Amino acid sequence: MTKGLIIAAPNSGSGKTIISLSLIRALSNIGLKIAPAKSGPDYIDGQYLSLAANSPAINLDDFAFGEKELQSLSYSQAKDADLLLIEGAMGLFDGGANGAGSSANLALKLSLPIILVIDCSSMAQSIAALIFGFKNYNKDINIAGVILNKVASIRHEKMLREALEPLKITVLGTIYKNDALKIKSRHLGLTLPNEIAKAESLISQGAKIIANSLDLDSILALALPLKKQNNIPQLAPLGQHIAIAKDDCFAFIYQHILLSWQTQGAQISFFSPLNNEAPNSEADAVFLPGGYPELYAQKLANCDVFFKGLIDAANRNALIYGECGGFMVLGESLIDKNGTSHKMSGLLPISSAINSPKRILGYRHLSHKSPLPFAKNLLGHEFHYSTCTKSKLPALFSAKDSYGEKLLNIGIIKDNIMGSYAHIISANSETQ
Repeated sequence: MTKGLIIAAPNSGSGKTIISLSLIRALSNIGLKIAPAKSGPDYIDGQYLSLAANSPAINLDDFAFGEKELQSLSYSQAKDADLLLIEGAMGLFDGGANGAGSSANLALKLSLPIILVIDCSSMAQSIAALIFGFKNYNKDINIAGVILNKVASIRHEKMLREALEPLKITVLGTIYKNDALKIKSRHLGLTLPNEIAKAESLISQGAKIIANSLDLDSILALALPLKKQNNIPQLAPLGQHIAIAKDDCFAFIYQHILLSWQTQGAQISFFSPLNNEAPNSEADAVFLPGGYPELYAQKLANCDVFFKGLIDAANRNALIYGECGGFMVLGESLIDKNGTSHKMSGLLPISSAINSPKRILGYRHLSHKSPLPFAKNLLGHEFHYSTCTKSKLPALFSAKDSYGEKLLNIGIIKDNIMGSYAHIISANSETQ
């Protein structure tokens, strides 16, 4: 029976991502098949996890899925593997309203143990109070062990371990400060792995450090069996043949959505706008996922074959749908951080600009009455720095945040062309 565990932390920046990647590779190196997963709405970490495991990662989102749906997704992801390793998001209890979407809630719904990665760089004996608080804040949570990360010296390690002795918490190993174990970041999170020349060597080097620093046998012994569920959550396909933009510019799409569409019989073809490719001429739906159009705006502006392909698709009444970055590309222009305007497809009467220092993010309850074949009530999230001009056209979604507070309507519908800043995760089964 496949087992699973969660790698989490008290706060972001503790090092759980690089430790998760390195642990996956270290376990793979001793002959185990690891199924990777990410807690919450994170596209980028999933790509690193996929690289480390040499297998596509899946997102397990407590906000968007109920208990049985999460059990189904996790079981399906891991049924042919030796271990499901889930990387947590932010701090252990961090999420939306009432902790919705948190790694702690995910652990409860999947009945899985948690290994806490502790950034020890600015503490010594205080680690005991920190761990005591996390273990006792919710006693239904199984914090099965800790990893001491960013430790300064042997003496520092001794102080930490002595402080933890009265708590009877399992210390699974110590990782000393190492500048090699860092991944570059930018405005939406980590830099994508295929943009880092040494991403593979970073993971390989991390695996060697982990193998020499952590007790792999003890980590495996902590894992608990997954609960078997067979019904994978379904989100209706955009069409019978869906052309999906996929490259460094359009990189944000959830694996569970692709699997769901394929399970329902939809044909999927990929194309690269950055390589000036058009969507398949036989597709009855075109999906432009989120990504980084602001980084490639000048190159996109010269992709005439791509833009003509979108216009041709619109003229044959194919459904064209863009999320976040894809939504921006459907507009008339994109203004980069230097104030330079770049021509986009012109299919929607908006202009977007990546000139706002304010980050807009959070879970969303979404409702629509549009040509989208999705369920009328959806769950998703926003995460962007850009803004777009207003339009008199109908909005695609009415929106509420995770607390149920009403937000401004988002997105635009123009006949068979539509998009918004929202990333859809699932149908909201509670309101259908």
